[in-house]
Amino acid sequence: MSGRGGRTTDRCGPVLLGVRHHGPGSARAVRAALEQCTPAAVLIEGPPEADELVPLAAHEEMRPPVALLAHAQDDPGRAAFWPLAEFSPEWVAMRWALEHGVPVRFIDLPAAHSLAGGDDGETADGGTGEQEGGDQEAGEQGAGAAEVRIDPIGVLAETAGYDDPERWWEDVVEHRGGGGAGADALAPFAALAEAMAALRETYGDGGHDRDPVREAHMRLRLRAARKEFGDDLAVVCGAWHVPALAQRTTMTADRQLLKGLPKVKAAVTWVPWTHRRLSRRSGYGAGIASPGWYGHLFSAPDRPVERWLTKVAGLLREEDYAVSSAHVIEAVRLAEGLATVRGRPLAGLTELDDAVRAVMGDGTDAPSLLIHDRLVVGEVLGEVPEDAPAVPLQRDIARSQRTLRLKPEALERELELDLRKETDAGRSRLLHRLRLLGIPWGEPTRSRGSTGTFRETWRLRWEPELAVRVAEAGIWGTTVLSAATATAKAASEAAGAAHLAEVTALAERCLLAELPDALPVVMQALSDRAALDADVGHLAQALPALVRSVRYGDVRGTDAAALREVATGLAERVFVGLPPACPGLDADGAADMRGHLDATHQAVGLLGQPDTERRPEGNGLRTRWAGVLRAVSERDTVPGLLRGRATRLLLDDGELGDGGAERLMGLALSPGTPPTDAAGWIEGFVGGGDGGMLLVHDERLLALVDGWLTGVPDAAFTDVLPLLRRTFAEYESGVRRTLGELVRRGPATAPRHPAGDAPDAAVPGFGPGLDRDRAAAVLPTLRMLLGIGQHGFGDDPPESPRPADDLTGART
Repeated sequence: MSGRGGRTTDRCGPVLLGVRHHGPGSARAVRAALEQCTPAAVLIEGPPEADELVPLAAHEEMRPPVALLAHAQDDPGRAAFWPLAEFSPEWVAMRWALEHGVPVRFIDLPAAHSLAGGDDGETADGGTGEQEGGDQEAGEQGAGAAEVRIDPIGVLAETAGYDDPERWWEDVVEHRGGGGAGADALAPFAALAEAMAALRETYGDGGHDRDPVREAHMRLRLRAARKEFGDDLAVVCGAWHVPALAQRTTMTADRQLLKGLPKVKAAVTWVPWTHRRLSRRSGYGAGIASPGWYGHLFSAPDRPVERWLTKVAGLLREEDYAVSSAHVIEAVRLAEGLATVRGRPLAGLTELDDAVRAVMGDGTDAPSLLIHDRLVVGEVLGEVPEDAPAVPLQRDIARSQRTLRLKPEALERELELDLRKETDAGRSRLLHRLRLLGIPWGEPTRSRGSTGTFRETWRLRWEPELAVRVAEAGIWGTTVLSAATATAKAASEAAGAAHLAEVTALAERCLLAELPDALPVVMQALSDRAALDADVGHLAQALPALVRSVRYGDVRGTDAAALREVATGLAERVFVGLPPACPGLDADGAADMRGHLDATHQAVGLLGQPDTERRPEGNGLRTRWAGVLRAVSERDTVPGLLRGRATRLLLDDGELGDGGAERLMGLALSPGTPPTDAAGWIEGFVGGGDGGMLLVHDERLLALVDGWLTGVPDAAFTDVLPLLRRTFAEYESGVRRTLGELVRRGPATAPRHPAGDAPDAAVPGFGPGLDRDRAAAVLPTLRMLLGIGQHGFGDDPPESPRPADDLTGART
């Protein structure tokens, strides 16, 4: 089979345009060659199943970057992508053909064979790696394969004396001019074909085992096109394949290579793509380090350096950097000077980055990192028209996005939702349902502005591979609601959950997504699993999610009565099983049980909120839980960590009487208690970020800790030191400093009170009451801030003045 990359006057065979995929220089050269040749048909390396999708490339709503997505209909998770950017030679050839009414055919190995032969969807046959001539494919096939596969661009760069293949390619292709009027547009392709022929003669298939099969299919498609359109054809393919397509072979030999290939039924469509995904070398990426820069080189009509640095200056001004037009002028001069010194035809990204760092960044890398993320790579998300083939679930998602004004974006952003608003509630339902279907468009995160249950914060980013997740989830239903509420899916997840906590988490997700039809199935599985599970740890793990579900049900106006009944029963079983489960635990078991103790305490606090009209059992639940904590705190066989934590929880709830915490601490820190157990009690009682403040404000407890610590024997001190260091290291530096000052000062003297005045009663578990003399010291400043006179808001004295007392009751 003959092929050429020469003049248009030679009509001896098709024009083979060997390119580097996603290269703006190759894209410009392809457009010039097509303008010069005006072929009768254009053949492009890609899956033939996509021939019917070519007209959509000219649709006014189509915005690159986009990708051809092929997936097995019986297994949508087995998928492959062929990404195309504005500067991709294949995209340019396709658009040129559509503008000139020229037929387009894809000639690569069909996706039906590629998907059947690959181990998964992230194969080079999908066009993500092998299209680059093998340099990207090596990264996906493992280190062993990378040692035997050659990188054609790397070999040519090394031959030319370059140590960086990308820099060589930019110098000889991307940064070269068009050659001017009258130049032969096919000359570059002829030179590249000659270089690739020499490489193929030396290296054969270069270790790319599937290339002979793919190239055999390309030759068959090329023969069929010549029979249909004649020899006036243009073939746009990877430069590595040009020598194989020009090779003379028989049709029988090519068919023999394709004989017996596995095959699956495949579906193909257009999906949006992103520049960030193009920049990745693994997975579905294309391995382009700088798609934003390549897009700029392709779209800039002239003076690309000046235009690029103008973009950089605009970005830095938006980020409040002091950048003026003078900075741009000096940066252009420096970049061009560096390119001249380094012998480059045009300043590349290396020179531009050096110039920006020196002129606009004052020698720092901070602007460079911002520029790389926002401009060099970019956050461009393509668009596809509604006419593109799609599974019904994808169309329903698109309708919901338009209705809720929730546009998918490649740039990660935070979304604050107020569930009291109908639109925000609908957005929350959609995002929760998609997460239930395994489509993580949004991930919930902690709200910064409010902790109310009517607030939700989501972190959104649309990734191209979510299209595969949508296709996979399409088997459950044609709409988001029907798919998410599929009883079979909810039941299978509930039955397959390994732990009770996973079933309760599923119930919570169903409630958040407002799936009343799926919730009964999950609740039945939850009741069955809870009745059979006797492990207190499992029960305590499951309770918080279940209580959160009850709480969110109240906020969202859904009926959570069944959830409340199960949660109450689960809490009762925890109350019964927790005290016997605590004695005899080792250090790791005690640490785990402490987490269950805290989680159960928080859950009981939510479940037992007093509401006499709706939840009369709330106070009784909290009372029973206090009894459980008291039993744990007073049992000697329970590890000190748990006894101390139970005491702290009782203290926080005001369940300890006057001196109760001091009494329990005195017992725990008595001389008969082993030092390590006493240190564990301290960790449980005052551990955590707020434990230090308790010691700061209750000097009686601090004195007990100080007295115990000074009495620890020397032999045991080294054993308790790590525990104490871990406890006190969690405090803020200011709290640690205050504690040190209090210990150095020693016990405080009793507050002074006037004769006949009794001190205020102390809050149970805390220090003595209000020190009126100290409080009176702030009154002058307080009056000045509030604009209050000596006796009140007005100038007139009160009707019944009390000259002997001020506002606090202190004598004046």
